[in-house]
Amino acid sequence: MLAPQRRQEIVNLVDEHGSVRVADLVGRFGVSDMTIRRDLETLAEQSLVVKVHGGATRPGPPSAEEPGFEAKLTVGQAEKEAIAAHAVSLVRPGATIAISAGTTTWTLAHQLIGVPQLTVVTNSMRVADVFHDKGRPDQTVVLTGGIRTPSDALVGPIAVAAVKSLNVDLLMLGVHGMSLHAGFTTPNLMEAETDRALVAAARRRIVLADHTKWEVVGISTIADLSDADVLVTDSGLSEDAQEDLAAHVGSLVVV
Repeated sequence: MLAPQRRQEIVNLVDEHGSVRVADLVGRFGVSDMTIRRDLETLAEQSLVVKVHGGATRPGPPSAEEPGFEAKLTVGQAEKEAIAAHAVSLVRPGATIAISAGTTTWTLAHQLIGVPQLTVVTNSMRVADVFHDKGRPDQTVVLTGGIRTPSDALVGPIAVAAVKSLNVDLLMLGVHGMSLHAGFTTPNLMEAETDRALVAAARRRIVLADHTKWEVVGISTIADLSDADVLVTDSGLSEDAQEDLAAHVGSLVVV
């Protein structure tokens, strides 16, 4: 097989499976490790793949592209429900819990309605509305205020100042992307600053991220993978990615 044919086949494999490993490509094409790495380098220069440790992945969206809340709401809802169902089991009655903005955390908020005596701190209008609509008298919601983003997060100096004045037992953090080299990321610079304040305010940090967030990189890093005490994801994540994440986060839960 000529090099152009081999590279086109590699692109096809990445499109089909989302990622490829160097070792698998060496066996498939019967060429050297160095040849495959040169192929991946060439394809990466053409923006056809993204090189990662040990292989390559499908190119993601631009790092500053921020989808709106409604656009994200219908994507992977079954996975989000499963992730939320496990996350709610980690919350004790009477806890003070911070919840960041996002569709997965919004899904979790609906399940948290059943947990008594919660104090909820959030920078998400959507999350706050979930608790407000149910109106449980034993639950208190603190909405940070701030500048509204396309994903309905409240961010900026007002939000950061509000969060920095608080201490919470637990943070439920939704993210735009996660990768070995960039950690947990977001496409919004001000949202990253607000989320970093939430991370600093929490004694325990739980990240909720479905498999589609793997190797997606936003422009700004919120936290390192090692900052997550627990990462809850779904079984759509490849075994290789699970191994990589398990080596860095405190505890990996796959639902």
